Amino acid sequence: MTSPHPDELLNAVAALPALPGVYRFFDAHGLLLYVGKARDLKRRVSNYFSRSHDGTRIGHMVSKIARLETTVVRSEAEALLLENNLIKTQQPRFNILFRDDKSYPYLRLSASTWVPAPTAGSGEGVSPPDPGHYPRMSYYRGAVDKRHQYFGPYPNAWAVKETIQLLQKVFRLRTCEDTVFSHRTRPCLLYQIKRCSGPCVGFIAPADYAADVRSASAFLRGETQSVLDELERRMMAHAERLAFEQAAEVRNQITALSKVLHQQAMESTTDQDVDILAVRVQGGRACVNLAMVRGGRHLGDRPYFPAHVEEGAVLAAWDDAAAAAPSEAPGAVEPSRSVEQRVLEAFMAQHYTGVPPPPVLVLGAPVDAHLIELLTAQSGIRLHTVFHPREHRRTWLDMAQKNAELQLARLLAEEGSQQARTRALAQALDLPDDALDRLRIECFDISHTAGESTVASCVVFEGHKMQNAQYRRYRIDGITPGDDYAAMRQVLQRRYGKLAQALRDDDGTAQPAQARLPDIVLIDGGKGQVGVAREVFEALGLDVGRIVGVEKGEGRKVGLEELVFADGREKIYLGADSAALMLVAQIRDEAHRFAITGMRAQRAKVRTGGSRLEDIPGVGPKKRARLLQRFGGVRGVAAASVEDLATVEGISAELAETIYRALH
Repeated sequence: MTSPHPDELLNAVAALPALPGVYRFFDAHGLLLYVGKARDLKRRVSNYFSRSHDGTRIGHMVSKIARLETTVVRSEAEALLLENNLIKTQQPRFNILFRDDKSYPYLRLSASTWVPAPTAGSGEGVSPPDPGHYPRMSYYRGAVDKRHQYFGPYPNAWAVKETIQLLQKVFRLRTCEDTVFSHRTRPCLLYQIKRCSGPCVGFIAPADYAADVRSASAFLRGETQSVLDELERRMMAHAERLAFEQAAEVRNQITALSKVLHQQAMESTTDQDVDILAVRVQGGRACVNLAMVRGGRHLGDRPYFPAHVEEGAVLAAWDDAAAAAPSEAPGAVEPSRSVEQRVLEAFMAQHYTGVPPPPVLVLGAPVDAHLIELLTAQSGIRLHTVFHPREHRRTWLDMAQKNAELQLARLLAEEGSQQARTRALAQALDLPDDALDRLRIECFDISHTAGESTVASCVVFEGHKMQNAQYRRYRIDGITPGDDYAAMRQVLQRRYGKLAQALRDDDGTAQPAQARLPDIVLIDGGKGQVGVAREVFEALGLDVGRIVGVEKGEGRKVGLEELVFADGREKIYLGADSAALMLVAQIRDEAHRFAITGMRAQRAKVRTGGSRLEDIPGVGPKKRARLLQRFGGVRGVAAASVEDLATVEGISAELAETIYRALH
């Protein structure tokens, strides 16, 4: 039997080593189809090409394979890390794919530069307080700096901010930036309402503040009883010295902490850091609900909705079966795990290769013990999984499962509604409704402030939803300020110029994935903007029938918009309650939001001289980072005096003068 695959591919498979690694399958257009890992690359990959897979989803994927790439690694744990990094960044068509959250929010306690001295007094002195002696707590996303303390991750920003408010009530740590701290001459409102101890004006000694920081840190780690014991010792020590005012302050801290603990209704004093994962699959969609317990406190949960659920589950099941029993026929090995288990395993592999796992995982479905071993080896944290929990863990899992059901039901309802809107718009525009999943709409909008910092946005709607990863912004230059027509002409030429050339080169017979024209080009504007778009499309040799303008109705009232066409068709009014108009408004509003946020960022950069700091001779990346960190941003650097600038590590008096002159 002749193989449908090219000889180069089969020869590459035959030459694979029997070593651990990651393999990647590509189609003829270079599109990544599937990423997998293997303990033995040669045996695993050969399984795909040594048997017939006709009439199956495996066969559908295998028939598309035109090219193979592999990477050999030292261990299967390294293969797991590489596999899931590739899945998150490359988004292959046949893997269960979870959206890659770039970062999770943390609570950060900055490092302290204060060192106890034998002659230290009560904290009063002639020099102003140093912000480095009083660590700041703040909400944080991004790379971790080992000098500081980080607590989390938290499921959302709200959980971090609620924890900060809690710590303000009990431990009264500062949240102000260093630049604000350094320029205070009297306490702020937070001191007045007893949410800060006033370190900026010397109302608390560094030693006492450091004790509060230690207590807050212990509380965040779940060591609540030790915190209470330490506070009681401090209160008694103050009382023995007849410092009754200080003793009363500590007593108030104990009362506030006890009240907080009562309000939190902590179910456990033994479970400090736990993740609870529930999974639900329905209607071809899935939801994994992740609930987080940190320091013994239930911080909330977050839902995740994977793509390619059915295809990915089938591929993963066959992949594992073929690896376990390579000599058996594909149909002879029944999947050993359900779709829910496959989805949960995919989530754990992708999530915990980017975020350190807690030591305890409470799971809504059993997972392969081999995966837990690999995650343990990769993270260096010994993981304990619980599938049938009891007591408080059972309550946690029941809550997570209920939330997964509710979130999945909401998603299915929204997708059903969105599909109805897509169908209604296709019918209104006389488009075929047999391929609505591939209907692609690109919408453009222009934003500026009195001609300043003009930015154009392009947002993409495809597959019944907004495709955020495909959004683009265009900085508009070389036009008369405020000329929206010229801005629209420039963005359309830049967006479709190369695409039109690529289509001409292919004679219209082939369109690679990146060279596909949208079915609808939506313009936020009336006849004038549509006329400009028509001129651009005619010059590029593109179909002007794709252009649709959204014209404001009488009095510019919402719901009275009309659609204007570039090919001469009469404009149409969809109706205020039309599902098609709802979709048009959704896409147009998203384009407007994306444009205006880009314009504001560009305007802020221009007005604050965001690039001027980079242009100063002698200020490299490290010095620039130190300046921005010390003064909280470019504006803070510009507001600082020469003497303040010279206090930054690596900034000499001469360089401080140069920076000051450049920013003024």
